[in-house]
Amino acid sequence: MKDYHVNVFYSDEDDGYIADIPDLVACSAFGETAIGALREVELAKAAWIEAAKAEGKPIPAPRYRPVIYQVAA
Repeated sequence: MKDYHVNVFYSDEDDGYIADIPDLVACSAFGETAIGALREVELAKAAWIEAAKAEGKPIPAPRYRPVIYQVAA
């Protein structure tokens, strides 16, 4: 199963962890722990997809891959 890539990083400014899904514009979440942020972004992803469907907007296929995981041709 192919799913969306999730970035998780610590934010000094927010004093917690941020998780975001680059393929879903503005889909991000906060957590006090990395696991908490990941749990919250999964909820945000579901809400993002539901809202896009309700508005008749396209839902992009998972495609983002960080440079460190890309294979040179």
